[in-house]
Amino acid sequence: MNVDPWPTQLTRTHSAIRASRKASITLVAALLLVPCALAWPFTKAHLQATAVLRLVSGQPVPWLVRSVVAEPVSTEDVQFPSEAGVVRARLYVPANHPHAPALIVLHGVHHLGMDEPRLMSFAAAMASCGLRVLTPELPGIKDYHVDKSSVLVIGQATRWFAQQTGGPVGVMGLSFSGGLALVAAADPLYRPDFKFVFAVGSQDAMDHVTQYYLTGRETRPDGTTEELTPHEYGALVLEYEHLEDFVPAADVEAIRPVLRQHLYEDKAAERVASLKLSGLQRAEAVSLMDSTSAATRKKLATVQVRHLEEMEGLSPHGRIKSLTTPVYLLHGQADNIIPAAETLWMASELEATTLQAVLVSPVLSHLDLDGTQPGTLDELRLLHFFALVIDAAHRQERK
Repeated sequence: MNVDPWPTQLTRTHSAIRASRKASITLVAALLLVPCALAWPFTKAHLQATAVLRLVSGQPVPWLVRSVVAEPVSTEDVQFPSEAGVVRARLYVPANHPHAPALIVLHGVHHLGMDEPRLMSFAAAMASCGLRVLTPELPGIKDYHVDKSSVLVIGQATRWFAQQTGGPVGVMGLSFSGGLALVAAADPLYRPDFKFVFAVGSQDAMDHVTQYYLTGRETRPDGTTEELTPHEYGALVLEYEHLEDFVPAADVEAIRPVLRQHLYEDKAAERVASLKLSGLQRAEAVSLMDSTSAATRKKLATVQVRHLEEMEGLSPHGRIKSLTTPVYLLHGQADNIIPAAETLWMASELEATTLQAVLVSPVLSHLDLDGTQPGTLDELRLLHFFALVIDAAHRQERK
């Protein structure tokens, strides 16, 4: 009996084609999955950045984002010895990742220090994205003193946390703390402990910032001029720190509590403290609170000259040219406490291999997400910037 060979051959051919197609589909799927797998950490960082920005701005986090990136966070108050004395700090740990990569967040000039609500909210939001976050207390900064003691605490806290977590840690500094973190990172003693520095609304040169308080202007690296009416807060911090340069020595201890409560924005306590002043002392205090007065401006100019060397020691300017620690710089376009020109100066001084990202954003003012009429593209740029930082924080191998 003759058997037609074609049906058998056709079946075999179809089977071969199906096997070939299946192999091709598997190969294509694998080729697609590889870049997706490689891209997932960065995609996840963008989702985490979305969660963080929405949390700190008081907006609800979309369920899909929350289910992917958010997790419960535990907090613990800790303390550790340092050359600057015992340092208080708060540790935020993601419940599902107790050995997560480490990040330090440094508070700005505020009397609540590590208990400042916005800082606590931000630290918890970052921890919920799988990072161990430490918020050390900076006693000098907390008491409105921008001085070398805070540089020491920052360096010591970074070293301690690096030892606790087994490797260099990312350090994020808010306002003047960001500039001081760069000063600490430039110190060979602490440099190995810094994974990166993320400075938000920070100074490059303290004397430039002081000059801005006097004139309302600062020249950018490209030669253009930034003009913005300074917030009284900046000048008041300088007055409080160098009060002996503004009032007679005999009046310092009487006026300081008044100025302190004014900075704390505690009007009731300020009135109580004012009742203890003599008529002349009260007039001196009122004059100090008017940073636009000719007398106060003259004294600010004197402080700028008298404390120039001290200000240089608190400035990244002149130190960061040779810095090899990765740096991220973010500044609010409408910042009238530390002008955005300061970040542009830092960016111009850093080597291209060191500066990872820089953004002057209309979404921000000084440290708040309350910029004037930002567009969608501005918000996306800020989102991407935060994703870069979060991605860097998760990379444990980076030094």
